[in-house]
Amino acid sequence: MNKPTSSSNLNLYLVLGTIALHGTMMVANELFFRKAEFLQGIGWIYLPAGTRLLCTLLFGQAGAIGLLVSGWFACYWYYFPGDAVRATTGTIAGAMGPYLVYLIAQREYGLQASLQNLTPKRLLICAVACAIASPVLHHIWFAVHGDDNLLPGFLVMFVGDLVGALIVLYTAKGILAILPKPGRLK
Repeated sequence: MNKPTSSSNLNLYLVLGTIALHGTMMVANELFFRKAEFLQGIGWIYLPAGTRLLCTLLFGQAGAIGLLVSGWFACYWYYFPGDAVRATTGTIAGAMGPYLVYLIAQREYGLQASLQNLTPKRLLICAVACAIASPVLHHIWFAVHGDDNLLPGFLVMFVGDLVGALIVLYTAKGILAILPKPGRLK
């Protein structure tokens, strides 16, 4: 006999799933697109940007929490070891941008967990919005700390986030489209 999953257990599973998916995409990005980096963590193709948006669109707040945890691990131990301020602000900016886009899309489109009501055009709008939001949040911090390469870094981050988001979102949308509908399983 199957017992229904409690809301807190479901949220925990969604957080853990987000951590696993986002971590996997970070590793995949390092393996396949490291040579496409402009600066450390800023590349012309950045698949984790797609999982950031996908996980927040699918899981909402639980996805954003999973992104924070996954991002902290990556930033503290890989990208910026020894620079807790940079690791923290980068992680928050990386999770906050997609979550803000999720909140706006939730209000404007009335999101469904299956993403069924997100047309290709709406997915593109969400991807572009996320590819703007996250780099803007990152580059505000960079500007406050007097970093160089603000405009070139922003443009590369925008392109990389957009390309990564499009690859991940349209792949997920395609997979969801070919899966059997829940009521049609026999």
